[in-house]
Amino acid sequence: MPLRPNPLLTAVAAPPIAEAQGWIAGRDFPADKPLIDLAQAVPDYPPPPVLTDHLARLVGDPATARYTEIEGIGPLRAALAADIGALYGAPIAPEQVIVTAGCNQAFCLAMMALAAPGDEVIVPLPYYFNHQMWLEMQGIRAVHLPFRAERGGVPDPEAAAALITPRTRAILLVTPNNPTGAVYPPPVLAAFHDLARRHDLALVVDETYRDFLPQDGAPHGLFAEPGWAETLVHLYSFSKTYCLTGYRVGAVVCGPRLGAEIAKAMDCVAICAPRIGQEAALRGLTALGAWRQENTALMRGRLAALREAFARNDLGYELVSAGAYFAYLRHPFSGETASDVARRLAAEQNLLCLPGSMFGPGQEDYLRFAFANVPAEAMPAVAARLAASLKRRSS
Repeated sequence: MPLRPNPLLTAVAAPPIAEAQGWIAGRDFPADKPLIDLAQAVPDYPPPPVLTDHLARLVGDPATARYTEIEGIGPLRAALAADIGALYGAPIAPEQVIVTAGCNQAFCLAMMALAAPGDEVIVPLPYYFNHQMWLEMQGIRAVHLPFRAERGGVPDPEAAAALITPRTRAILLVTPNNPTGAVYPPPVLAAFHDLARRHDLALVVDETYRDFLPQDGAPHGLFAEPGWAETLVHLYSFSKTYCLTGYRVGAVVCGPRLGAEIAKAMDCVAICAPRIGQEAALRGLTALGAWRQENTALMRGRLAALREAFARNDLGYELVSAGAYFAYLRHPFSGETASDVARRLAAEQNLLCLPGSMFGPGQEDYLRFAFANVPAEAMPAVAARLAASLKRRSS
């Protein structure tokens, strides 16, 4: 008799990135029209030698092959607490930091600690697909907050209030957002925090891309709120900041009660985050401040170049929102699926992006561009290929 997998998992769609990559598999691209890959958010530059050389030296130390504390090595927890405190202008205790194997694991463990099967989490559309997938796998209902294109992709706290039920356990926000790139203004985040606090909910804020914000200053003032740890759960990733996607290191910042439950799950899932990844993150926090700032400036330059490229009036594609790493476009082909449009861009324009339909219902009119993968000087070519796709379709 064949094995019968967990029906909660079999009901979940496969991760979509591989599908998009399959659209270009085995193809050769001409030199005069090379592939422009806007699909997956991966830094297009390597970590600096000061980091990789440091790790090469550490590999010879037998300690790097051993477990760490469940919550992570003390120096990294202290360094991240200090880094967050300096940015947000509020003290964070190292004991409030739990190091995880990437931010995806941070999210999974936090949700496991917050909600049980049958509970609900409010999730704005469009969503990051791994978030949706994990909630479905756990039997947790994602209650979708409708997308508001006229708000530039910024969710509405008043609309969220209408979705709260006795089964609601948390509100999830991603800012800067994946997939839209939208940066949620501090007053909006404060309003969501007040809403969550009034209803005794967790406000889970995934700030994976906070190091690439389009402007300086604290993204919000939530850590300065009295009793923030009773409401706020902050998720962070080192992957994009220090080009450590393969090292798998992220973090949850939360209160001690929730942290204890997360640590239980962490011990069962991985025992601890990989030590070498933790050492890499620590080196990044303590030695790569200037390099980090240079990459922030680099991404700001790419965003500016993208906006300038989209200023031309013959594209037909509307830039709905753009911020750190991502842009969300409304395509001009009414009645066509986003997948058909994205496939055609890959086939005819050698431009690989993701259809909005991969990020939830009601997203057929949209495409996601991971523009951070593309140098600033290539942005005019992106715009030119979009214009060519419109002209070709119209002719």
